[in-house]
Amino acid sequence: MIHETSETTGTTQTDQIRQIAIAEIDRNALPRDRTTEDPSRYDLECSILTQGLRMPIEVFQRADPKGSFRYGLISGYRRLSACEALGHDTIAAFLRRPGDHATALAAMVAENEMREQISAWEKGRLLNRVLCEGFYPTEDAALDSLFPSASRQKRARLRSIVLVVSEFDGCLNEAETLSVARIEHLATALRLGFGDLIHAALLPLGRKASLATQWAAIAPILAEGFSAEEAPISARSPRRMIQPRTGLTLRRELTRGGYAIHITGKLARSPGLVDDIFELVERMVGVRE
Repeated sequence: MIHETSETTGTTQTDQIRQIAIAEIDRNALPRDRTTEDPSRYDLECSILTQGLRMPIEVFQRADPKGSFRYGLISGYRRLSACEALGHDTIAAFLRRPGDHATALAAMVAENEMREQISAWEKGRLLNRVLCEGFYPTEDAALDSLFPSASRQKRARLRSIVLVVSEFDGCLNEAETLSVARIEHLATALRLGFGDLIHAALLPLGRKASLATQWAAIAPILAEGFSAEEAPISARSPRRMIQPRTGLTLRRELTRGGYAIHITGKLARSPGLVDDIFELVERMVGVRE
């Protein structure tokens, strides 16, 4: 038996280091905040290969084992993956006894805050997932548990990130690389009601478009969003997008020289429809001789 102070919980626990079968550990028992591949994992594998595993992982025993998974992972995702890649059948682990999953989640986040640089998007995705899965009753409760030392400014920023992730996760490629500033730009646009416009701008690009291409398409919308935020309140909200029928979307976009109207959807591929729209506009504004 050893006395060991947990880096994640800050409490002293008397635990035995156990050798646990890797096949019995569910690494996804808790929502993870690290979702991207770690570029340094090969260095970690080399370290374990030459020096052995220096820090055991942390697991909890599942009250409801799923299949062969008797344990759930709290911390040590990278170490577990490295040992598995090296062909290890077992791994050294501390068996923790968190009161509930929320405590285990807080422990996992605390470790990663100290050890790894987690992107803003990954933090937002974690918060969004734990709220959707009912780990916490409110967003405030999740923030209090997972980021207890966060300042008021950081909590406000995390709220903005959660808002954006809940709206665009799966729509924006390479979203983990987005800066906090860009995410906050998206949050401002969402609060001003530009969400549908952004989705409409992203849809024609397809699923394989790069983040740079996607951002170039939505940048004018974000710019108009900031203009709308700074403009005086008007009794009449401007119409920015219409969908007069299924398969046809018209949206306006602020440009340096004025406004552009984008016509997208299956029906937009018909030259005759575009001609009709031109004729209608011509009749409305008149033709200068």
